[in-house]
Amino acid sequence: MLFGFLTPGKDAAPVTDPSVVRKHYTSLRLRTLLALTFVYAFYYVTRIPLSVLKQPLVDADVFNADELGTLSACLTGAYAFGKLGNGFIADRVNVARFIPLGLLLSAVMNLWMGINSLFLVACGLWLANGYFQGVGASASVRSLTQWFSGAERGRVYGIWSAAHSIGEFLTYVGTAALVAASGWRAGFIGPFAASALVAIAAFFVLRDRPQAYGLPEVHDWKGEAHTDRTATTREAQLEVIKSPAIWVCAIASALMYVTRYGINSWGVLYLQKARGYSLIEANGIVGVNAFSGFLGSIAYGFFSDVVFKGRRPPATLIFGIVEVAALMVIFFGSRSTWVLTGAFFCYGFTLSGILAVLGGLMAVDVSSKKAAGMAMGFVGFISYIGATVQEKLSGVLLHASTTVLPDGSKQYDFTTPISIWVGASVASMLLAATLWKVKSRE
Repeated sequence: MLFGFLTPGKDAAPVTDPSVVRKHYTSLRLRTLLALTFVYAFYYVTRIPLSVLKQPLVDADVFNADELGTLSACLTGAYAFGKLGNGFIADRVNVARFIPLGLLLSAVMNLWMGINSLFLVACGLWLANGYFQGVGASASVRSLTQWFSGAERGRVYGIWSAAHSIGEFLTYVGTAALVAASGWRAGFIGPFAASALVAIAAFFVLRDRPQAYGLPEVHDWKGEAHTDRTATTREAQLEVIKSPAIWVCAIASALMYVTRYGINSWGVLYLQKARGYSLIEANGIVGVNAFSGFLGSIAYGFFSDVVFKGRRPPATLIFGIVEVAALMVIFFGSRSTWVLTGAFFCYGFTLSGILAVLGGLMAVDVSSKKAAGMAMGFVGFISYIGATVQEKLSGVLLHASTTVLPDGSKQYDFTTPISIWVGASVASMLLAATLWKVKSRE
């Protein structure tokens, strides 16, 4: 029954009037892009509530730093396999139904987390959440390749990729406010309620592939060359696994995810413990990087498409240099709040562009359109292995460095985790530079 629900619609009778085709394509493309961006933002809302809940959970003696690291590793580890498995599935199903289904199941896991305080149960719930989260990116990118051509991909992908910044901003501001007002349980139950409503609406808003509405393939409509007419989905997916460029992209992405999740998962705690900021202040500062990330991912898409004519490596190197410089200021620069906030702005702006290209855009560029979901899933799988190692390692290191102060509060030494986070960004930038001569398949 479930597989029948997810089966793609049959091709409708072709629309022959060019003006009608243009009208339908124009409205449905805009609808699809905006809906995918908004819906994927709420995947983040249900994925990262722990980012703002670590200190409240520690203060309430629900979980310690090591256990929080394990919980985060449960999610990222399951997410790695979820992206790979669901990427494989996304190339074969109706993604307009697959995407909201994944979000709805993830929302339910948040609800159960909000009424649970047992560690082993929490691990199981967060493993399930991680797997369901794996639906979002792969299926969304599959939908984008169905509705937008290769020449538009950088700009469109950049707009859609802004979803992670929107989701992070909603978490660092909205979820943090709920926690401050109503306690840690609200930090799970609030995201459940909002995301469940979004998922239900998405079932009615998202659309299947163009052929299901009698429209031609987007490459034909745009008059672009298309080289994948004879390749089967299975052959295209096997090409993804065999591609050296995709392997390099995946490893560089994994290193970047070490930094990304280091900041996302532990940045608020770092600002509270090492810099002395309150929960709301720390979330506000980290939230700046989510806001600037929205701008950065869009800017990267236009920058790489327009300035470098679809070549990603030059834009990636420029963004990488600025991102590393921003990290140096965040951890080793002035203790001024204004300087710190500015550094987080620059970090978020550039990181989002890098994540867009290394986290999937480059892989989709060099792979077949028929395997877009698999390309995203494979890179995501490798990326979240890096994120998972970081989550557990950082949790262990911070737990081992715990000092209980006379007033009963806990202090942590962030020296080694910071070295890992910054070093991973440098390594990612250098590895990504080896893709300098790689060009898009289309």
